[in-house]
Amino acid sequence: MELSDFLDHVSRGATIVGGSDQHAFMHGIAQEALRIISELNTGYRAPEEVRALLSRLTGKAVDESVTVFPPFYSEFGKNLTLGRDVFVNMGCSFQDTGGITIGDGTLIGHGSILTTLNHGFDPDRRADMIPAPVQIGRKVWLGARVTVVPGVTIGDGAIVGAGGVVTKDVPANAVVAGVPAKLIRMTGFDASPR
Repeated sequence: MELSDFLDHVSRGATIVGGSDQHAFMHGIAQEALRIISELNTGYRAPEEVRALLSRLTGKAVDESVTVFPPFYSEFGKNLTLGRDVFVNMGCSFQDTGGITIGDGTLIGHGSILTTLNHGFDPDRRADMIPAPVQIGRKVWLGARVTVVPGVTIGDGAIVGAGGVVTKDVPANAVVAGVPAKLIRMTGFDASPR
């Protein structure tokens, strides 16, 4: 199986059946990701070294404007896209198998978790995984320890309060917080490109 075949499979939201060729392929890529993540999180790394390791992890160039403070965790890497001027603080975990896209100028707080896979509900099919991408817009701010579940889109300029669990789409320029995250107010700011 080729990476492009696997990415096509998950982009359609097709189930990754436990024990299937897709499942085995995913685990193979995970081993590569874990080697890179181990290197990233062992000892001090200069910012340019961090970006080089992230480029290896994702399989695409990470812009020099991106800052990630280790430790950082990803179990797949090849379905993660980081925009320009993205900042990711320490201790974040990105489960990107189903696809994570983070827009330009977004800030992600300490210990945040972005997930893109659900397991099958049927106990006999619990090893099956259902992918759903996470899309984070431009100039979004996720506070510390935010969790974003599979299939959620967060609009440009939105803010998610610390500890929030985002289970539904968040409109552009909204402020949400809580478990599950609920609308607090609108920011009134315009996050469109300048």
